[in-house]
Amino acid sequence: MRIVVSGTHASGKSTLISDFHLRHPDFVVLPDAFEEAEDAGDTPSAALFAAQLRIAADRLITDGAPNLIAERGPLDFLAYLVALAELTGTDLDARVRERASALVISAMQSVDALVVLPLSARDGIPLPSDEYPELREAMNDALLDLIDDAEVVGEHVRIAEISGSPKERLDALEVFLRHLAT
Repeated sequence: MRIVVSGTHASGKSTLISDFHLRHPDFVVLPDAFEEAEDAGDTPSAALFAAQLRIAADRLITDGAPNLIAERGPLDFLAYLVALAELTGTDLDARVRERASALVISAMQSVDALVVLPLSARDGIPLPSDEYPELREAMNDALLDLIDDAEVVGEHVRIAEISGSPKERLDALEVFLRHLAT
């Protein structure tokens, strides 16, 4: 089973993946592409998100592990590009969007399940003001729009939106995966 856990920053992805990996040590864990982006810096930019999109896509395409769970996939970074353009009042260049979408489509062919952690007041994950709260919200909205695009995500990818406490999220993920296995 090849799983991508998607969500905006500070949405609980790392915690869910860590908890899942404790139960399933046979799964390869692909960390957030941010960790592999050279000279990433901390300031959000289109160049940074495009680089992370390429890294996330390449890892999914080239890593042949049958059981893996990835923290973020290329879809996340397409959502960040869309959100950043919205927040800056600019249009996302059509060629950039086309190339980014093509990478997402290609990489998602190797994914079985997409687990999305939408922001929810119920989950109560706080975000310091220096962590770009407007971008967090805009990315969340863009991601939720993108998961409805079967052309980009892929018809074969099964999607679950999961929220709640860390334990509730892990339990929901386990139920979702058992359902997929039947």
